[in-house]
Amino acid sequence: MMKSVSNQFKQNYNITLLKARQIELLAPAKNLECGIEAINHGADAVYIGAPQFSARAAAGNSIEDIRALAEYAHLYNCKVYVALNTILTDKELPNAEKLIWELYDYAQIDALIVQDMGVTMLNLPPIALHASTQTDNRTVEKVKFLEDAGFKQIVLARELTIDEIHDIAAQVSTPLEAFVHGALCVSYSGQCYLSHALSGRSANKGSCAQYCRLPYSLMDANGEEIMTKKHFLSMKDLNLSDNLEELLDAGVSSLKIEGRLKDVSYVKNTVAYYRSKLNEIFKRRPEYMPASTGHTVYTFEPNLEKSFNRGFTKYFLHNRTNNIWSVDSPKSVGEPIGKVSEVTTKYIRINTQKKISNGDGLCFFNNKKELEGIHVNRVEGECLFPASIPYLKKGTFVYRNYDHEFEKLLSKKSADRKIRVAINMTEIPSGFSLEIVDEDDNYVIVNFDQEKQPAQKDQRENIKNNLSKTGNTIFDVTEVNINWEESWFIPSSVVSEWRRQVTERLLSVRKINYKQDIVKHQQTYHPFPVKNISYLGNVMNNKSKDFYEQHQSEVVQPAFEKQEQKDVPLMFTRHCIKQSLGWCPKETMEKHPYKEPFFLIYNNTKLRLSFDCKACEMKVYS
Repeated sequence: MMKSVSNQFKQNYNITLLKARQIELLAPAKNLECGIEAINHGADAVYIGAPQFSARAAAGNSIEDIRALAEYAHLYNCKVYVALNTILTDKELPNAEKLIWELYDYAQIDALIVQDMGVTMLNLPPIALHASTQTDNRTVEKVKFLEDAGFKQIVLARELTIDEIHDIAAQVSTPLEAFVHGALCVSYSGQCYLSHALSGRSANKGSCAQYCRLPYSLMDANGEEIMTKKHFLSMKDLNLSDNLEELLDAGVSSLKIEGRLKDVSYVKNTVAYYRSKLNEIFKRRPEYMPASTGHTVYTFEPNLEKSFNRGFTKYFLHNRTNNIWSVDSPKSVGEPIGKVSEVTTKYIRINTQKKISNGDGLCFFNNKKELEGIHVNRVEGECLFPASIPYLKKGTFVYRNYDHEFEKLLSKKSADRKIRVAINMTEIPSGFSLEIVDEDDNYVIVNFDQEKQPAQKDQRENIKNNLSKTGNTIFDVTEVNINWEESWFIPSSVVSEWRRQVTERLLSVRKINYKQDIVKHQQTYHPFPVKNISYLGNVMNNKSKDFYEQHQSEVVQPAFEKQEQKDVPLMFTRHCIKQSLGWCPKETMEKHPYKEPFFLIYNNTKLRLSFDCKACEMKVYS
């Protein structure tokens, strides 16, 4: 009987019985609160920083909080991945090994995101390993190597085109993870040494000083200033929300939102937006399905422009395009509002269809092309009264980078995630039986002894309504069947107690039935695609060195953080300043009038630029 109820339930609610590829929406979590809200707003998985050794040193979390997040996530069959993705010294390896066991045994996490290959040589629990984007995964050969080395998910480089992603996916079976939203590093991840060289703060150790967001002057070899105080290395934020289906068809299985330093309102808004977009795709494409359980209802309309953004770009998804940098400012620009139509000594007017509210934060680019803010104290009709009137010309375009009313909505409970269940109530000789089944085939049957009293009028509807009231539980009763030959009277308080008992038992069953994946780690010996490992291999410890030697390569240089190299590139990027300025020799016959090499100068910092036109890459030297 249980199986037929379960199948009928799935058919009623369009839950496919066919084998479909699971698609994961992967959300960032700065802390426990962000992680829980990511789950509530529709994430299939969450990634969070470990107490130590995370590539966002400012976003570490306690083992207790990670355990609490995993316990909550697993109720919805969601997964928790912990980022332990810095390169480690020999002294750090024993502590890392101990931490990994705690994360697996006590916190019950589902996978570890790693960069350092030395981790694979430790005594590990049977935990899944994911290859961080910092392992520089941009070629078929590299991804295939990591698959054969036992990695269970591989994070692709952000710079890949859709064709490059497709080519990689066609040759591997391991799930591929791709960034779809958030801040962009200008350099290939794991291949930037600028911060360490200039300040001793290593990006590969989780302490990047973000020299890419600074304002530089661009100079030529003769000392002529080409442009001044521009953010030449600062990228716009990635937004592939209109390309999700394209990514799925190319072979991506995990869609990753960047933002382990972002606040909870950013997480709520971005996760809700991408969840809604994916749900629309799943309705049309039964070959794809969500990787977790439950449906979410929101109290707000998600809008990506209302969360922190530097303007949006698709980056290199459809090959090289213009305007991928936030050259005027690395700050959040927000959503476009409209042009200024009037400026007085007391108020301003903006030609816009959007409602401006008290407390909103507006911004505009002033005559120096610097981003300047406006705090709206009050609004009267079309007149905006700022805290102070900035120097603002008629016709200036204004953006909103803080929507007070939107943030108020997000500061409250803004989503409810529920697991669909069906309930069967059946008459048995000693009383009644309640059977409850959820959309994952978890079920409970409980028999209740109860003296049967004939009802004076049919009670079925009242009992159905009572059994449907699941209140603050994670369940949503979408179907109730009452199988009686006669109509019986059962007090509402009794039905409520029965409902409480079966839902609590079903919750316990869900917890028991969730199992961590068990991965058997084996040493591998297949050849690494690069024979001589330079500082670009980020080999910081002896176990990492052993790993590469075991895979038939020679480590000729240790990590840059261990031994700085002279006159080597400190940053490798697909972004090209010449191309962005319209001086690409492949795109135009016109030559610029300046003498190369070019330099970026900020205070006492002078960076030399090198252009590899054959590879379409730019390199930055100190």
